[in-house]
Amino acid sequence: MSGVWVFKNGVVRLVENPGAETNFENTKRKVLVYTPSNEVITSYSHLQQHLYALGWERYYNEPHLLQFHKVSTVHLISLPSDFSRFKSIHMYDIVVKNRNMFQVRDM
Repeated sequence: MSGVWVFKNGVVRLVENPGAETNFENTKRKVLVYTPSNEVITSYSHLQQHLYALGWERYYNEPHLLQFHKVSTVHLISLPSDFSRFKSIHMYDIVVKNRNMFQVRDM
């Protein structure tokens, strides 16, 4: 018997697969927005265009990742090579390393 003990509404119960109880109706999809033009980033080519304009350069030595670095800093942005696997954690990494240029918003 494995799982997670959950206390809800005064009742304690064992939940064997806690991820299965997620209410997907209330979850919202996140999108990355380029704030100067208020554009939603819809592809890596679109993102790459904006990153190049901000001084980022592309690394080519890893086939499973897209990596960008800025020569003037030690920052590195690593993204999965498939845009469908581009998640909010990757979006927040871009936002933190490019203050006031990108935002993550609920769709």
